[in-house]
Amino acid sequence: ILGGIDDSNVAAGRCSRYFDDTLKFWRRWSGQSQYTGRWREMVTRSALALKLLTSRKHGGIVAAATFGLPETEGGERNWDYRYTWIRDASFTVYAFMRLGYTDEANAFMSWVRGRLDDCCEQTEKLGILYALDGHAELPEEHLDHLSGYGGAQPVRIGNEAYKQVQLDIYGELMDAVYLANKYGDAISHDGWQHVVRQVDYVCEHWNDRDVGIWEMRGGDQHFLHSRLMCWVALDRALRLAFKRSLSGPFERWTKVREEIHDDIWKNFWNDDLGHFVQHKGSRNLDASMLLMPLVRFVGANDPKWLATLDAIEAALVRDGMVFRYRNDDDHDDGLAGEEGAFVACSFWYVECLARAGRVEQAHLEFEQLLRYANPLGLYAEEFDAHAHHLGNTPQALSHLALISAASFLDRKLGGGQALWQP
Repeated sequence: ILGGIDDSNVAAGRCSRYFDDTLKFWRRWSGQSQYTGRWREMVTRSALALKLLTSRKHGGIVAAATFGLPETEGGERNWDYRYTWIRDASFTVYAFMRLGYTDEANAFMSWVRGRLDDCCEQTEKLGILYALDGHAELPEEHLDHLSGYGGAQPVRIGNEAYKQVQLDIYGELMDAVYLANKYGDAISHDGWQHVVRQVDYVCEHWNDRDVGIWEMRGGDQHFLHSRLMCWVALDRALRLAFKRSLSGPFERWTKVREEIHDDIWKNFWNDDLGHFVQHKGSRNLDASMLLMPLVRFVGANDPKWLATLDAIEAALVRDGMVFRYRNDDDHDDGLAGEEGAFVACSFWYVECLARAGRVEQAHLEFEQLLRYANPLGLYAEEFDAHAHHLGNTPQALSHLALISAASFLDRKLGGGQALWQP
């Protein structure tokens, strides 16, 4: 407990009681977890990290608790992650509900509904990220008088990503809405009207260029992941509507869903290379492809998917750590310096292996990743070549991916099917 010598709110004699009360709270909260698998300690640690990143007042979850911790030591890949990304929505709802923390999942969805209300009231499109209080404008400033960890510059506060076009967010949003309704309360009439508006937007814009999931600063492209998540937005909206007997322009939605499906197979599968590619006209791989079977666009044992998984292993996987992409002559993300391996992608890789039936390999890779955690059982955004942590920490997406991989792998090792499916 910190306080000035004259601070009347600090009573040193009560510190022991405060400590005991705090310990009871966290033990009681962690004891609510429904996870009983092999990795209870690490899954519980991840859940605790997510809880600590959650605003009790607003319900949103920040991407990380820090800024100024670079992805390359001393480099410019140095961002402010103290905001809530819409992209994390489906991962968050899945993780909390899978562990039995329905209050936290519902609080997060309440925060999301608030952002949808704001969109409709202000006739604006959905934002990429928001402050915890829902504030949408987050101008990026350079603090030139400061250096980040390892001398990294510039130190940024705010995040220019709020101005970007990232079409994948609609898929993550709709997946979250679908999961919340499948395993929680039914969507309200007004909530469904908000959904219809967002899905209609996808119908109009799915074929646009954007910066993609990785917020590339090297120019807009037709990214596979963005196209994939537009398909998810339509697929989940249609599933939800049929489940709840809701009304909407279903003929149009079905037609567009089929168009996107066909477009992905026509324009993002490269016969010469024998795998999917990052964006139209590219020859590059991208670890976001690992989400293709996880969102059930393609079967986990489809021959073309397995060929893509093999290609990702050969090009992007090192000692169980997965790089998002490779910067080379054919690909430039618009930033100086090299990337580290991405923690969340590494756990997605484990889940893809398990879904493809390579359960023993998935188990070994997962155990290796657990050894890369810091002494507190936490993960930053990335690893360097020696598994040292890079980027802001603790990173919510890293821990969300760990929970998902642990839950699925537990079931497969036990010979059962995953309990939770879209």
